[in-house]
Amino acid sequence: MTQSPPTSDGPRGVSVVVIAYNDAELVAEAVRSALAQGPDVFEVVAVDDCSHDATPAVLERLAAVEPRVKVVRRTENSGGCGTPRNDGIAAATGRYVMFLDSDDVLPPGAVPALVGAAEESGAEVAVGRVVRRELPERQDVRWQPGLYREAAVHESPEAAPELLHDTLCVNKLYRRDFLTGHQLTFPDGKFVYEDFVFTARVYAAAPRVAIVPRLVYVWHVRRAASHVSISLARQDIGNWQSRIAAHVRAVETFRGADRKALAAACRTKFIDYDLCLYLRELRVRDVGYRADWWRLTRAYLTGFDPAELAAATAPARWSAQVVLACESPRDLDRLAQLAADPARLIPPYATADGGPVWAKDLARVPLDGLEAMPAERLPVTVDATFQAGRRSLLKLRVHELYGRLTASGAPARADVEFVPRDGDRGVLTITAPLRAAEGGWSGQVLVPLTRLAAAGGRGTQIWDLRVALSGAAPGGPCTSLRARPSGLRRTVVPARGYGVLLVQPYRTSSGSLAVRLAPGLQGALGVVGGKLRRLARAARSRRR
Repeated sequence: MTQSPPTSDGPRGVSVVVIAYNDAELVAEAVRSALAQGPDVFEVVAVDDCSHDATPAVLERLAAVEPRVKVVRRTENSGGCGTPRNDGIAAATGRYVMFLDSDDVLPPGAVPALVGAAEESGAEVAVGRVVRRELPERQDVRWQPGLYREAAVHESPEAAPELLHDTLCVNKLYRRDFLTGHQLTFPDGKFVYEDFVFTARVYAAAPRVAIVPRLVYVWHVRRAASHVSISLARQDIGNWQSRIAAHVRAVETFRGADRKALAAACRTKFIDYDLCLYLRELRVRDVGYRADWWRLTRAYLTGFDPAELAAATAPARWSAQVVLACESPRDLDRLAQLAADPARLIPPYATADGGPVWAKDLARVPLDGLEAMPAERLPVTVDATFQAGRRSLLKLRVHELYGRLTASGAPARADVEFVPRDGDRGVLTITAPLRAAEGGWSGQVLVPLTRLAAAGGRGTQIWDLRVALSGAAPGGPCTSLRARPSGLRRTVVPARGYGVLLVQPYRTSSGSLAVRLAPGLQGALGVVGGKLRRLARAARSRRR
């Protein structure tokens, strides 16, 4: 089907499609965030998927006072998100369409920014940044932060295959005649990860894509909710099965449109992102889940072409090769560390025929590409122990990596950067001198907790720790710190200007070291109270 030309017929504004099911407490906030975008929002199409709570009444009250709100009520629940979004597309009359879930919000200025980029470039799709906001803490985590740092216009997705890493449908503005002209819809019914398939269908139609380097969508994450979102329900093996099924449909979509390069890039993205996402957590799953996950993943990866495997980045492709080479799960902690961002390859470091391999008994999995990898990308491992107290101390142990660190200039210092969870730039850097130790280097440095708390502002702060190794040669490796078990305990520390600081070093799902900091007595009590409330909810769930 040929691409529809731009049209000036009809309103130039945006139809924001809000889908809702049993979300009476939150849907009004979502709708109001769309209306607050101003005159660029021509209408809000609110689709109620046959709710059994007060959602329909909330939407009708909004429509009664705001003529831009149009309510579509389904008489039968669809079981998924795709069908109500399709209903919204069918009911929309604006020049552009955007999607919004009932428990999320659009930040101020999101729609004007997207419309401006689409109008200026003539793009059929405009896309911007997303944050995942953890509630109630309101900690923001950037989604795919590397994709939308600079404004750009791509004539087609083939010009920027990295766009396939963002499978969300909600941070994108679509020209409506482009969707209808190509008959682009979501999978109907109870189809999990429906946005994977919809995004593939959109990109397979070869739209011009405008990149907007600003926040356009706030994705709310409520882990304490009675029903968590699909992306958080990864403890169920059915979630992984659904993800693979959606990925298969996406690849088939690209192949059916003769977009072979995008089909291959989609396969490679599966290794670089999806595989690593689940590997980070595999070690904490039960034995049955691990066995099922390993079997399903091996079966799927077996169908990949060697070129698709080879195109994946090292070290992600090493993880895929380990899964393919072994019939049952093994080395789960090493794989979790390798799947971290950035990756860490932890000892032991085996060799075969003079080259690096995964393990002595798995010599058929070479660590190909390691010897030619630039120093700044090496998957080095830096172990860290955080000892909080009046004199808080960070102890480091750098592991040599097949001689690559020495060859690129032995590291003489480690610059540790404290990065707020809601940002990508550090606000405090401390330096630890390094000295040679068995198998690598070691060092330690005092952590100025009061300075850190002042840099983070009010409220509970979460800090991720990154380290850059520097030696005789410029451009040393950068990585996150691997948390060692010792020192991972909550400590109350006296602090000038705050009275006390509650300091909690902890290990993330991928094994990285992070630090939670609660300034002042009120902040410390808030963290402890939150912990007690979570324990109480867990106890009530067990009783039910």
